[in-house]
Amino acid sequence: MNGQDRSNITIGTRVKIVLKADQRSGKLTEGTVAKILTNSPRHPHGIKVMLADGQVGRVKEIID
Repeated sequence: MNGQDRSNITIGTRVKIVLKADQRSGKLTEGTVAKILTNSPRHPHGIKVMLADGQVGRVKEIID
């Protein structure tokens, strides 16, 4: 599923995000959404979220 639409993401969703430090390499970090930080309904680079472990990044993949 696409990480650009806020409606696809809820608290507790398993996702893969790209951290700010990993944007160049594209390395993905997996975790559970604790907080949705983007207010707009869509974002071209992915919705910004905070994972349960405190890491912040943009959603690239939603894990079913």
